Amino acid sequence: MNERSEGERDADGRLAGERRANVRRPGARGAGALAAALAALAVAPPVRAELPAVEPDGFVVRHQLDVPVDKAAAYARLLAIARWWDPAHTYSGRAESLSLAAAPGGCFCEQLADGGFVEHLRVVLAQPGTTLRLAGALGPLQELGVSGALTFTLQEQRADLTRVTLRYAVSGRTPKGLEGLAKPVDFVLGRALQRYATSLAAPDAARE
Repeated sequence: MNERSEGERDADGRLAGERRANVRRPGARGAGALAAALAALAVAPPVRAELPAVEPDGFVVRHQLDVPVDKAAAYARLLAIARWWDPAHTYSGRAESLSLAAAPGGCFCEQLADGGFVEHLRVVLAQPGTTLRLAGALGPLQELGVSGALTFTLQEQRADLTRVTLRYAVSGRTPKGLEGLAKPVDFVLGRALQRYATSLAAPDAARE
C-alpha cells in the first residue's frame, strides 16, 4: 500500500493517517438532526484565527473566540472533550472513545478496538478556570518525532462571557520541513474550537 506524503490531507481537510468516519445520507430523522446542527452553528461565535509563525522547523497556530458561559463552565467543557472533538479526526471514528484527565500526567487518550489506545497529548498544566496545557504531537506529527504544546487560556469578559484562546506551538526538524503541515493542523484545531463553542450554545450548558 502506498503511503501518503507528510502534510497531505483529504479534500475536506482530514489529516493523513486519520480514519475516515462513515457518513450516511440523512433520512427524515437525519434531516431534523442536520437542521438542529446547522441552527447551533448559526449561533456559535466566529473564530478569530491566525498563523503567527510558519517556518521549516516549526509553526504556531492560534484561534480565539468568546463563549456565553462563565470560566468554570468553559473549563469544564474543555475537559469533556468527547462532547466536542470531531470524530473525523480520530483513529476510531468515535468521539466517545476520547477522554481527557486534568491530573498530573493526565492523558488526552483514545480507546481503540481490542484493547488498543492512542495517547494524543499529555496534560502538563491545569489551572481550573484559567489555563489548560497539553504537550505532544497531534495526528501525523506524532510519528515525525516533533514536539508540541497546546494551550487553552480562559479570560472572563463578563459574568456570563469567557474568551477562549487556543495556541498550538510545534517545533522540530524533518526532511521535508513542517511548513506543509501548518495549514492542515490549523484547519483541524480551528474546527475543533468551533465545535467546542457550538457545544456550549446549548441552553443548559452553563448549568452543567
